[in-house]
Amino acid sequence: MHDIVVFGATSFVGQILAHRMLEEFGVAGSGGAGGSLRWAIAGRSRAKLDKLKAALGPAASALPVIVADAADEGALRAMCREARVVVSTVGPYALYGEPLVKACVETGTDYCDLTGEVQWIRRMVTRHEAAARASGARIVHCCGFDSIPSDLGVHVLQREAQRRYGAPLERVRLRVKAMRGGASGGTVASLINVLKEVGRDKSLRAELANPYSLCVGGDAPTTRQPNVAGAAYDEAFGAWVAPFVMAGINTRVVHRSNALTGWRYGREFRYDEAVLMGPGLRGRLAAIGTAVGLGGFMVAASIGPLRSLLERFVLPKPGEGPSPEAQRNGFFDLRLHGKTKDGKALRGKVTGDRDPGYGSTARMLLQAAACLATDTPKDALPGGFWTPATAMGDRLVERLEARAGLAFTVEP
Repeated sequence: MHDIVVFGATSFVGQILAHRMLEEFGVAGSGGAGGSLRWAIAGRSRAKLDKLKAALGPAASALPVIVADAADEGALRAMCREARVVVSTVGPYALYGEPLVKACVETGTDYCDLTGEVQWIRRMVTRHEAAARASGARIVHCCGFDSIPSDLGVHVLQREAQRRYGAPLERVRLRVKAMRGGASGGTVASLINVLKEVGRDKSLRAELANPYSLCVGGDAPTTRQPNVAGAAYDEAFGAWVAPFVMAGINTRVVHRSNALTGWRYGREFRYDEAVLMGPGLRGRLAAIGTAVGLGGFMVAASIGPLRSLLERFVLPKPGEGPSPEAQRNGFFDLRLHGKTKDGKALRGKVTGDRDPGYGSTARMLLQAAACLATDTPKDALPGGFWTPATAMGDRLVERLEARAGLAFTVEP
């Protein structure tokens, strides 16, 4: 039995994850760091898996290799029966992800991934929630930069608000103060696929615009949610802000966490995300330029012929991504501001010391999988579809701070 199986290990982020797994856990039977946790790599190509294993070096000589195609349900079920947790890096998940989720649900195997595809997550919850509850499978999406910093950042700030004030924060804002990192072809492919789905099914527009779209099966609040769609001045931060490309997924995960905890943040809770651009005229112009640039890209990517040109000549291809040096030199600094109903304020921040999309995401995904495998007993968390905050919460925060280069802090 493997504690963790990395499925899609030869993908761009899968290879980073495999190297991190080896550094942290070693491999049983290979000597050296020596197997503190049993894990394996999996994917559809034996040749590519063997190449990755060779690249990992002699310390990985005893690393198990599992061949399974994302469309072969029999092979996926067999793989899941030999795993406590399966980590998937195979995207776009809307194209390739459901058979593995279904196999995990059927075998009672825990699962986590790094998807940011809201429409696909909603489909998975709708189709497989009841079976996951019955089998005991804990399914946790969004265990990378989208959406661990947001979800756990709000979790930590709300926890501190309850401790200090005995009340939740009714309004929380997350702002990207600084960030350095690159995009990979896999991330771009997922975004492009969402736009293609919207082009085929116009009803998805309304679903993607609903801030409570992931609050499936419950009585979602009717509270109007703020949304930074253009340049705006943020009085709480004293600066101009622009839209944040990840806000569409992160905000919905945070609202799902609120729903799964019985509206612990309150039914009137409001939350939004944006990028800090600075004060004064310079900040305003920067916010306008960023908003126009992002809006122009989204319009172009939504039009078939223009999208094809972007894919062919501009955007990174699947398997491409930031260099190891760029990952090491990357970072992120997110700031949070919250207020209780009676006006008491609280500030916090979440920082990471690697490229957010890949160097840091691989670390987050690793710790989420390890937390499910070793720190979250089945009797402590039943089967179902969870968020990082509701599945692992403080246990995952501790792991990320101790082993993944993240820091969650609240101002005194």
